Amino acid sequence: MRRVLEVAEQLFLEQGFERTSVEAIAKASGVSKMTIYSYFPTKKALFEATIGKRIDAAFDFGSDVSLPCGEPRKALTLVGRHFLALIRAEDVIRKQRVLFAEAGVQPDACGAFFHQGPLNIVARVRDFLDGAVAAGSLQAHDTETGADQFLSLFLGAAHIKAMLGLGKPTPEEDEHLLERNVDMFMRAYGRD
Repeated sequence: MRRVLEVAEQLFLEQGFERTSVEAIAKASGVSKMTIYSYFPTKKALFEATIGKRIDAAFDFGSDVSLPCGEPRKALTLVGRHFLALIRAEDVIRKQRVLFAEAGVQPDACGAFFHQGPLNIVARVRDFLDGAVAAGSLQAHDTETGADQFLSLFLGAAHIKAMLGLGKPTPEEDEHLLERNVDMFMRAYGRD
């Protein structure tokens, strides 16, 4: 199914959700439509799986790296760095542009993206924050809101500029943004 997901991701990106057919995905993947439908009952489910695959890849810290609940600054820096890499990736920017353009006519695609993209990432960060609060390295707070706030710190003017095709920040600018965002979050919820 890896090949099907790769082909589906590419076709959704090139043609948009509406114009991409399961038949075209099957043909380009070398499998039958029935094979695809045995794994993904709808086109929306297939689209959702492609987004989930991309998020999983972006937040796969590797088996030898974990988010240390006792070291929230270190962990948040790692999370922020991976999040920045994800939102600055050209394929992600292109996919978001397509989705925003189709928002009024493709609520299923937008809902799938929102569920597997933003909500999924917020849940992953919230889980880490819950562990850090339990470990006593962060102050108790509404970790769902805290996760959303932390990630939102990366979606300011530089992100809007990139989404509009007006250029991306340099790696140095993103590193500075990352440091400032982690500092701000730690001032709000940290124990150090």
